[in-house]
Amino acid sequence: MDKTGTSDIPVIRREAAPRGLGSTLVLGLGTFAVGTDAYVVAGFLPAMAHSLRVPEGTAGQSATAFAIAYAVLSPVLATTLARMPRRTLLVGALTVLALANLASALAPDFTVLMITRVLAASGAAAFTPNAGAVAASLVAPAQRARALAVVVGGLTVATALGVPLGNLAGKILDWRATLGLVAVLCAVCAAGVRAAMPALPGGPRIPLGERLAALRRPGVVAVLPLTVLGLAAGYGLYAFAVPVMRALGAGASAETWLLFLYGAGAVAGNLVAGAMVDRHGPVPVQAAGFAVLTVTLAVAAWAAGAGTHWLPLTATLMIAWGAGTWFQTPAQQVRLINAAPRETAVVVGLNASALYAGIGLGTALGGVLLPVGPSVALAVSAGLALLCLPYLGATRRYR
Repeated sequence: MDKTGTSDIPVIRREAAPRGLGSTLVLGLGTFAVGTDAYVVAGFLPAMAHSLRVPEGTAGQSATAFAIAYAVLSPVLATTLARMPRRTLLVGALTVLALANLASALAPDFTVLMITRVLAASGAAAFTPNAGAVAASLVAPAQRARALAVVVGGLTVATALGVPLGNLAGKILDWRATLGLVAVLCAVCAAGVRAAMPALPGGPRIPLGERLAALRRPGVVAVLPLTVLGLAAGYGLYAFAVPVMRALGAGASAETWLLFLYGAGAVAGNLVAGAMVDRHGPVPVQAAGFAVLTVTLAVAAWAAGAGTHWLPLTATLMIAWGAGTWFQTPAQQVRLINAAPRETAVVVGLNASALYAGIGLGTALGGVLLPVGPSVALAVSAGLALLCLPYLGATRRYR
């Protein structure tokens, strides 16, 4: 399953004949819009910081606000909105996302920007899990995995393309216009969902306490913190990817294609890890992923501190950074599902919240460390990645 928790809401009972995979494409476009909104700020962070007259480390906290709000709101909204008709919910979530991005584009100061990023997170947290549930309900049982892959594909493509496209659009236009384009994309997706989706009923209401009951399982309690630690290590500095790349000697002309390389590494790492987990089990795969991430961040810290400005090295590090960060996710989900096999939807949803909590905490830490120096921030991130290995060893019995 995906890294954002598309399984958090049970599959909805179909009221009509299956429609085929084509009807799920608009949902994949919607998740692309959601993912782009979540990641795009990293592509134009320096310009946004300059415009709002705040340090880059402070501007990056807008990504922290989005991630933490998503982590907190995802289970809450899944509970409170469970009975709402799905089409109404999906259109409403995308509309909120469009309005929030428009408000972000027009934000007169950093405080207003932070408020609008929290509002955007609420729309994302309402849309993403329900998009997966609706996609599964629109097709025959034999096509459900492929339907979910279409929805997840939107998020994966956003990981690869959202930030570099944001960086490119920010250079051609400016960061406000870029967020305005994201708002337009969300509005178009809302109209598409309204036109293409059938009327589907809401799902059963699962109380929040029941959703969180999985935390009483020893395996879940033991494994879940590794999601937070691993994403804090790997993704925490990604909101500051542009200043990090500049510390590694990358000029403005190289930023966009280096960000594409990160995205390519992320997609490849996620796909390879899924296949490797099926073959070797989750723990060896995680060990390999955390080792790659540790070495990558440590080499990047050395290169930034030593002033080693060699573009092929920077390119290699960007690919490895993306792969090492997203290599861990499939294995974590498998371990959590094995720890609570009767509560699959709930633990995948909890993992999504933990993932965004890790991103938020890592970004907050990166914002504090970046003014000290990119090499220091990278070294601390490498240390966090290294800590994942003994934690993994201590919990390896939960496979």
